[in-house]
Amino acid sequence: MAKIREFKGYDANDLPEGLPPKPEVAPDPVIVDASNGLPVVYPGCHGIGVRVVHPSNEKAPAKNMGLVLFYVPPHVVLEPGSHATEETYVILEGEGEMTFERMTRQVKKGDFIYLPAWCVHGIENTGNETLVVLICTSPPNP
Repeated sequence: MAKIREFKGYDANDLPEGLPPKPEVAPDPVIVDASNGLPVVYPGCHGIGVRVVHPSNEKAPAKNMGLVLFYVPPHVVLEPGSHATEETYVILEGEGEMTFERMTRQVKKGDFIYLPAWCVHGIENTGNETLVVLICTSPPNP
């Protein structure tokens, strides 16, 4: 059984390097949905991404993260590659197979896949419905 730990946030007086200082007036949230995102295509892939929270999206201009909804139709492949950013894939709908440098693995709704910088990864929709993946990238891709 996992040990439950108490949540600990950052102290405003002892922030890690690179985080902004606490402002005098707290900022308001930005609430958007996928219809407010910017569509992107990945080279050689027939899926489509929507940059929902990203520096390039003026409706939700995050500075240090990117959140993309990636829609992958059945039998579509995003070929393996790697990059200098950390990512986490969260499978929201459907099922597929992820290819890594030394293995492949089936993924399905509810799976979280952490991808360290330079981890080779690709994904294929092996199911019969659209595979929907939430991709969180830090720092965000350009």
